[in-house]
Amino acid sequence: MKTIGIIGAGSWGTALATVVAGKGHQVRIWDIDEKHLKTMEENRENTDYLPGVSLNENINIVYTTKEALQDADVILFSAPAQHFRTALTSAKPFISGDALVINVAKGIEQKSLKRMSEIAAEELDMDRYVVLSGPSHAEEVGRRLPTTVAAASRNLQAAEKIQDLFMTDRFRVYTTEDVTGVELGGALKNIIALGAGVSDGMGFGDNAKAALMTRGLAEITRLGLKLGARPETFAGLTGTGDLIVTCTSMHSRNRRCGIMMGEGMSPEEATKKVGMVVEGMFTTEAAYGLAQREGVEMPITEAIYRVIQGEIKAADAVALLMGRERKHEQG
Repeated sequence: MKTIGIIGAGSWGTALATVVAGKGHQVRIWDIDEKHLKTMEENRENTDYLPGVSLNENINIVYTTKEALQDADVILFSAPAQHFRTALTSAKPFISGDALVINVAKGIEQKSLKRMSEIAAEELDMDRYVVLSGPSHAEEVGRRLPTTVAAASRNLQAAEKIQDLFMTDRFRVYTTEDVTGVELGGALKNIIALGAGVSDGMGFGDNAKAALMTRGLAEITRLGLKLGARPETFAGLTGTGDLIVTCTSMHSRNRRCGIMMGEGMSPEEATKKVGMVVEGMFTTEAAYGLAQREGVEMPITEAIYRVIQGEIKAADAVALLMGRERKHEQG
């Protein structure tokens, strides 16, 4: 049995804790919010972010980073993408030399435009670094509904170890070495989910959303290929799969935020009402910067960026996208 230290007691960190704890592994989970931890410990449930899912007896709530990570075999970061650098820097002194490190954040750092693995490479041996991503709402994983994800690492053996650690009859894990593609698929689909929500909020129907998702995947793939990702990754779980689940489910905070924007709320009001981090709001700005830097055309991302920045209204964004000059689909 392994010891797993988890940084971040949100919905996803807690759901993943239930998966490995259910297999008999010992889990220590820490969060920067001590009040939240105390509530979890008292109720044996994450009532704030994953209500209705009891904490397995193998899940231990701890109150310091050191206690969570010292002598852990595996360390899992489930902090929001914009806080990953700080979380990693704080945790590094307590990460043992042979521990595997997993990151499940889906985003791009705004200031540096770096993916999470690029940040990790500044501090860690990347042969021990694994990204876990895919179409996976915490609410369903916590209830043991069938879910399939991918573990990505430049070191395939590390990915296979994480595959073995998490695999159950309800949680299936594939492996890949395309870290870039997996990270970009996971981050950029949140932007398209915002747009899908806006479309739903404005009452545009299934045709519009299908077009938005399809053309959204096209621009995600364009940027991914420019940055060295494999094209087949975007047709897989962490590309098409994650895009589908995030654009169509009410579990998706990005889609819910977009719906409220489509109904007329400001981006700030909608984000506040969701009540949790809406990664797409941050990733849109970073992705727009990446597209500008790399010279990649991403019209949906640009339109959503302009809505978030307050430059245009949601209705204006639709008019801009529908009114673009005609072109070949594969162009």
